[in-house]
Amino acid sequence: MNFRIGFGYDVHRLEAGIPLWIGGVKVPHEKGAAGHSDADVLLHAICDALLGAAGLGDIGIHFPDTDPAFSGIASTVLLQKTYDLLRVHGYRVGNIDSTVCLQRPKISPHIPQMRRLIASHLDVEEDAVSVKATTEEKLGFTGREEGISAHAVALVHSLQ
Repeated sequence: MNFRIGFGYDVHRLEAGIPLWIGGVKVPHEKGAAGHSDADVLLHAICDALLGAAGLGDIGIHFPDTDPAFSGIASTVLLQKTYDLLRVHGYRVGNIDSTVCLQRPKISPHIPQMRRLIASHLDVEEDAVSVKATTEEKLGFTGREEGISAHAVALVHSLQ
């Protein structure tokens, strides 16, 4: 089999009064991530990792923030569209490993739901999706609670 890996990274500013979506799950918090879509930093990083592994560019190429069609769109839709692109180009997802960086809120209670949701969109078993979280010890923009970031690595393999 032809295996390929990809890396994804995303970052969004946090602002009061908007929802915080992480991994397709609405996480209760007084601040949410600002962006053109629902600003789900984890799903965006995963999309970039998958697209990169397949040599298909990045999320901005396929779902540009200049296109009104993607304004306010749920990132689960972008994840599904990314999966569909992979399939059209002859790839299947092997696994995902990801880390969300934020000071607050604690997301560990929501990780099982995130893993289930991501796995369902990528047609893999839940144990093929890893979601971890870390604070950054109050350092940098995430530590000061100005923003949220996520890193993801994806393994894909050719169906041919």
